This record gives sequence, C-alpha cells and structure tokens, in this order.
Amino acid sequence: MTAASVSPIGKWRLEGPVAKRAILWLAFLAPFFYLTYGTANWLAAQRQHVAHITFSWEHDIPFLAWTIFPYWSINAFYGLSLFLNDTQSEVDRLARRYLTAQMIAVACFVAFPLTFTFAKPLTSGAPGFLFDLLGGFDKPFNQAPSLHIALLIIIWEHWRHRLAGAILWLWHLWCLLIGVSVLTTYQHHFIDIPTGALLGFFALWLFPAGEPSPLGDFVLSPNGKHKRIGSYYAAASLALLLLVVVEAARSIIYLILLWPALAFGIVALAYLGAGPGVFQKRQNGTVSLASLWLLAPYRLGVKINIYLWTRKLPSSVRILDNVHLGRLPKRAELSAFASVIDLTSELARPSGVEIAWRTFPALDLVPVPPADLEKASEAIENAQMKGPVLVCCALGFQRSAAAVATWLLRHGHAVNAEQAIHLIKTGGRPIHLSDDMIVTEETGERHG
Repeated sequence: MTAASVSPIGKWRLEGPVAKRAILWLAFLAPFFYLTYGTANWLAAQRQHVAHITFSWEHDIPFLAWTIFPYWSINAFYGLSLFLNDTQSEVDRLARRYLTAQMIAVACFVAFPLTFTFAKPLTSGAPGFLFDLLGGFDKPFNQAPSLHIALLIIIWEHWRHRLAGAILWLWHLWCLLIGVSVLTTYQHHFIDIPTGALLGFFALWLFPAGEPSPLGDFVLSPNGKHKRIGSYYAAASLALLLLVVVEAARSIIYLILLWPALAFGIVALAYLGAGPGVFQKRQNGTVSLASLWLLAPYRLGVKINIYLWTRKLPSSVRILDNVHLGRLPKRAELSAFASVIDLTSELARPSGVEIAWRTFPALDLVPVPPADLEKASEAIENAQMKGPVLVCCALGFQRSAAAVATWLLRHGHAVNAEQAIHLIKTGGRPIHLSDDMIVTEETGERHG
C-alpha cells in the first residue's frame, strides 16, 4: 500500500506532511494521556474513601474475559485514526478532540473521583495477559465520565464517514462491542457510559468538521436583551448542576440532570455572544450529530412549547402570491410546498423528505440580524417564482414574520412596515412583530 493509496476505508497517509503532523500529535498525546491519567489514579488512591455510583442491577452484568480484545482495540484505532486524514487541518481537528476529551475527563477524575467496586475473576491465556497488562497502569478509579467511551464516540464518528457498505456495518458492530466491553471487563459502572458519551459528543461539537468552532469567535454581546436571555439560561444550567450536587448523594437518578444542564449552558453561550452557530444547523436544515445529542433536552422543551402555542392554529397561512407563513412543518405538511425558507437555528428539518430547503439560522426572542433578513427576503422572492414557499420559524410568530415583512417591503408589496405587518395579520397568523424588527427597502436597515 502506498502512502496515499485508496482502500475500502479511505486514504492512509503514511508519509508526507499529514503523516508528520500525525506523528507529532501522537508523540505528545500518548505521554500526556499516561501522565495525566496516572496522576489522577494516584491522587484518588491517596484518599481514605473514594465514592462509587452503582445501580443494583449492575451486579447481574456478566464478566466476559474475551471482551478485553475489543476493549484494548481502541488503543490501536486511537493512533491509526490520526493517519486516516487528507489534510493537516483534519489531523489537528481530531487531535484537538482527543485532547479536549482527555483534559475534561481527567479534571473530573481529580475533582470527583469514583471507584469501581466489583472484583474481577482470575483470567488466563491471552485475555489474562491483556488484563495483567491493563492492571499495570489502570487502577479502579478514573470512572465518570468514561474516557474510553468519550474517545470511542470521537473515533467512531471519524471512521464512519470513511467507510461504506458491509465494512461500515462491521465498524458499527465492533464499536458496539467496544462500548459494551467497558462493562463486561469490569472496568466501569453504568453511569460512566452516558457521561462519557456526552463528553465525546461535546468534543465533536467543539471541533466540528468543515466548520469553525462554535466558540472560536465568542465575543460578549453588547445587546441587553441577549445578555438577559443568556443569563436566564445560565441560571437554569447552574440551578440544575446545584441540584445534582445536593441530591445525587441521596439518589443517583438526579445525575440525569447533567444533560439538560449542559444543554442550557450551551444555549446560554449562544445568547451571550457565540450566536446561533452553537446549534450547528446547516444550510439544508440538518444539524450535526453532536448538536443533535447534546442539545436534545433543550429541543424537547422547544417542541413542547411549539405544541402549547400552536396546537389550535393552522400550521401555516397564505400571505401573498405563493408565500406562506407558519411554524416549522411536520413531514406530512411539506407536500403542499415546493420549498422552505427556515429561520430557526434550534430545530432540524423533518427527515426523509426531499424538498428545497434554505436556512438562515437566527436566535429566538431577539431581532434577526438585518443582513440575514435581506438574504431571506431575496430567497423568498426567488423561491415563490417556482411554486408555493413556506417561510417558517419555531412558532411562525416573529423570526419568519420579520422575513416575510421585509420581503413585502423590499419587493413592493407594502409601502411601510405598518402595512406589511397588517398584511401578515390579515392572513390570520398571530405574530409578535414590531416596526424595528423589519428591514426597509431604501436603507437596508431596520425600520423605526
């Protein structure tokens, strides 16, 4: 196989700039891992008492010695993945994901050490050798979040985009075995798995493929409304974290609140300065897998809110010509439209439907940036010439209404903001829109 030969799993880079970058990262990451991981183990061992979090049903999990093979295999995939890249920037992205997971996990191991409580049966042969080798540096600490699971999520995501057909299904199966093996080798308790998965998805979210980091250009917003809404979400996140700290010792079920706490914290960052990019919504209306999982609790709340506000309203109404205004549609409702102009950032488009979809992600409850309203207005004008177009946001009350009002003004269907708002209300859709949320044709700036 040559340095960049094509194989069923993509292109291996065994020499050249990509390989050199991979070797440099590996030369740093491997010692860093063993140094920090070992230090966390040592610090936990100095304590007189280290807590554990165990469900009673976990005592029924069998010990399967042979699963040490998939368990150990992640070490090989860890290194090989760095060489399975086309550019140096791809190597850097993967390495940063590794480093993020390792640093956060080790910080948790030091701050909140946990221990594994089951006794491992004696093993022999090849599995016994691997268990002995593992025991040489791995102690019964460093539990939640499972770094093994976090790295598995990162590596699984890295390879699944480079595989196809039967090999891809084999990859999914092997990764499933690796995930299960942390339990059947008696290395981790169950709680370590979901916390490790969240950490892995966070690393993927922080360093997305083909996009800048959602926090890379963070600048504290000068807008008072942005700060106020951001502070509400930050307070909710901190309140949930406090509840976990206070109540988890009484009932470990409270640990599930870590998930919405993280989701609300990310949403807080969006309003405080990171912007709608934290939701990682693409132009075609889809969202990244990491965003889909990390922000699932928040999205559930959004969907409940949509139901409560719009359950007695039509999903959309016709405003003028081929232009319709409404909430984010369900799959069955899309057959009435040729295209969709979407101003939500927090929700993904319905899956399994082929339709022209343009997204201009905007945060809820705050005015849409004028430049985005202008782009959405032009998209509406172009789309309505080809058939019925739905302009939507979560509720269809504000962001999408501002886009339709801007289109009415900029393309001669209304002479001022008041008339544009009146036309929309005449269509039968309740909206929460003021003059200063609309962009005028003459100035390209907000009216008012």
